[in-house]
Amino acid sequence: MDGRDLVRSVKAVGMVGTARRLRTVRSSWRRWRADAAGLSARSAERARVPGPVTKVEPGPGGGVVRFARSELRVRVTTGGAVFWGWDGAEPEPSYALACGSPEPDPRAVLEPDKEGGWRVVSERTTVVVSRHGSVELRTPGGVMLRRDLPPRWWEPAGGGEARWVQRSEVAADARFFGLGGRSGGPRLRSGTYRLWNTDPGGSFGPGDDPLYITMPVQMVVADAGTHLVFHDNTWEGAVSLREGAVGAGSGHDRAGACEVRMDGGPLRCWAVVGTPARVLHTWASLTGPPALPPTWALGHHHARWGFGSEREVRRVVAGYRERGLPLDAVHLDIDHYAAHQVFTVDKERFPALPKLARELHESGIKLVSIVDPAVKAEPGVELYDSGVKAEAFVRDAAGRPVRGVVWAGESVFPDFTDPRARKWWSGLYEERLEQGFAGFWHDMNEPVSFAAFGEATLPRSARHSLEGLGGDHREAHNVYGLAMARAGYEGLRSLLPEKRPFVFSRSGWAGMQRYGGTWSGDVSTGWPGLRASLSLVLGLGLCGVPYSGPDVGGFDGSPSPELYLRWFQLGAYLPLFRTHAAIDAGRREPWEFGTEVLGHARVALDERRRLLPYFVTLAHLARRTGAPYVRPVWWGCPDDRALRDCEDAFLLGDSLLVAPILEDGARERAVRLPRGRWYDTVTGRAYEGPGRVRLDAPLSRVPVLARAGAVIPVRGDGGVELEVWAPVPGGTGGGLLVADAGDGWEEAELERFTARWSGGRVLVEREGAEGERPVGLPVRVRGLGD
Repeated sequence: MDGRDLVRSVKAVGMVGTARRLRTVRSSWRRWRADAAGLSARSAERARVPGPVTKVEPGPGGGVVRFARSELRVRVTTGGAVFWGWDGAEPEPSYALACGSPEPDPRAVLEPDKEGGWRVVSERTTVVVSRHGSVELRTPGGVMLRRDLPPRWWEPAGGGEARWVQRSEVAADARFFGLGGRSGGPRLRSGTYRLWNTDPGGSFGPGDDPLYITMPVQMVVADAGTHLVFHDNTWEGAVSLREGAVGAGSGHDRAGACEVRMDGGPLRCWAVVGTPARVLHTWASLTGPPALPPTWALGHHHARWGFGSEREVRRVVAGYRERGLPLDAVHLDIDHYAAHQVFTVDKERFPALPKLARELHESGIKLVSIVDPAVKAEPGVELYDSGVKAEAFVRDAAGRPVRGVVWAGESVFPDFTDPRARKWWSGLYEERLEQGFAGFWHDMNEPVSFAAFGEATLPRSARHSLEGLGGDHREAHNVYGLAMARAGYEGLRSLLPEKRPFVFSRSGWAGMQRYGGTWSGDVSTGWPGLRASLSLVLGLGLCGVPYSGPDVGGFDGSPSPELYLRWFQLGAYLPLFRTHAAIDAGRREPWEFGTEVLGHARVALDERRRLLPYFVTLAHLARRTGAPYVRPVWWGCPDDRALRDCEDAFLLGDSLLVAPILEDGARERAVRLPRGRWYDTVTGRAYEGPGRVRLDAPLSRVPVLARAGAVIPVRGDGGVELEVWAPVPGGTGGGLLVADAGDGWEEAELERFTARWSGGRVLVEREGAEGERPVGLPVRVRGLGD
């Protein structure tokens, strides 16, 4: 246990009562003893490297290169992704892949390269393997994007899992992004990033790492091109990055570097080369398309740990209604449970929950339930007895259910890596649906077990099914939340087959987007927490998780009126727009911060409602293409080095650039624009990019710019309208609309629109099989001097 683990343990224990603290101490000792007995001490190790090439065997999409002390399998798929695995590692089994290993590209052939090496040439990339085991990823033109040096393993003399390290080099100008939800990004500076999903034990800020979602997914952006690399290994590890420098030391470039260390598991890797859009499209084809949220989930959500009763829920909802503020969902935290036990309801504080849910539904508001994985370990508790009968719980090396301490006290934990346990858990959501809940919020699923010392999770020696292959918590920990999300999503698909499930999860891993989204977790209340909120959403989007958002206002404490407003204004442009706070934190309703804040918050809510057709379209595009709703400003021009370093603004789709206010007292801010013309959406003033401009940012709004030529679907008085921003003279533009039917599975039609100058005016047409057709929707052209 390091110092940070100790601090997190103290913070977590401080959140529980005295009796629970004693149980937590007892549980921590129990976990320590379990690991002492269940994990073998690491014996003396011997290092191994591949050695020289001894034999080559061509095969579909590539082949196998055999070395003196290892072998490397290289395969290029029909979608353009590249797989390589050492020591016989294959693409499967994998928690990340959606539909198994994709087909190899029959045109990709393993052939000799210079100096005794070998290469596989394909349409999108070239892979070069040296005679000593380095692997180079190159563009079709031959420019090196990444060089993996020969790996090294450390194997226990007495047998067991081998640790390994893979060192890589990238271009001097390259920038690193990804690795899951990181609060200090989205650009990842030089440093070491741990791969171990972790509850920080209270609120966190930009300096806290790791957090709830870690993934060995890197997106690397350089002048020569963009590539994504994924080390498909669920074990604990660490990624050390060193940014390069152009012209460092006597005018010479210093290459960037990456080192991946894993405590066990296979050394296997996927790589994708191309534009950022192409890279994430291919990544989604590998790991699965993002789940499509129901339309209501793209509205405004209000949550709180501490609503406490039906009366308080009704009071808050009435506050929104009386002030004419849009509200689409209310979330109930653990205080609606009976004695904090999952899949229960406190009948004293919520005596008529189905009636409340029905009334809210009739007024256009959905009810969302928190769902924790821990089950109170007490015979006679229906859920516990049912789980014991189903043999659903994680066990120790002796075959006994592993116990920990969470909100309900002594608890056991479902083994979501066991298909039988997932099936059992899936059926439990029927109780939530009968209560009237329409969506589900998975929490505490890193998983968390309170700790007085050591890590606040299950013993590393705890045994898991891992889909029948068997293993311990060292291998299962990082995918626990992912597998829980799968159980919930599949259960809802079965129980309500006509509706799209709404599930978002605090923890997860590569591929979690198949089952839903996530949120920031317990981000600290303060300006650094506001900045961390944006970092998390951008970074997760580049890992293939497009639907996320923060706790608006921060999880703890009481934000100042200005901080709350600026957070609220940012949240209005993020996929998940949810206010939330801890039980002992200040209020988060907009009217609690004064008349001025309330007025400005109303403007933000109205704008979110107006942009709902655009958000729906972005959600469908994310499912079809893998592109996130929220994108870094370099998305369309990754070769712009200045934009690669821009972290305080973002693109919402292709059409809007949002520049949130992240500093106290700011009433204007500088914005770096991508190339092209951009219009201030309030004043209509035009700005030319690339370049840096200063924009007004009064308390009433944050700067939002529209791209010239953009066709944006918005909500008008009579339904969907098209807001068109004038193209530059002689130029063209366009946009998309997916008119979603609601929350069902009917395939929605995608409509394409073009905008161009014709006869001194802007002409908007709809693309069809027979060429341009009338739009059929109201059109408002802006940027003509408004």
